Amino acid sequence: MQIQSNRESLHDLLVELLGSPNVYFDPPENLKMKYPAIVYNRNNIKNTFAYDKPYKQNCSYIITIIDEDPDSEIIDRISQLPMCTYEQQFTSNGMNHIVFIINY
Repeated sequence: MQIQSNRESLHDLLVELLGSPNVYFDPPENLKMKYPAIVYNRNNIKNTFAYDKPYKQNCSYIITIIDEDPDSEIIDRISQLPMCTYEQQFTSNGMNHIVFIINY
């Protein structure tokens, strides 16, 4: 039995919250995305050390909701996740981008 990584677990959670498979981890620029979508990437890795070796890692991720609707219901779902904070909202190419950071 293979244990699922934290990133894969986060991916599955984001797919569930979005209600579609339009969730992309660090997508290449030439990828044609479907909307609404969630794009996320690793932001930071914090190691806790013992005897000069990491024994625990906490990762944070930047989660960006991309939707035509500036009041997307997805915002409420993501904002209620534990250890998740709102960062900013902006518009690019006619799409609203709502950015969160989560420690997961």
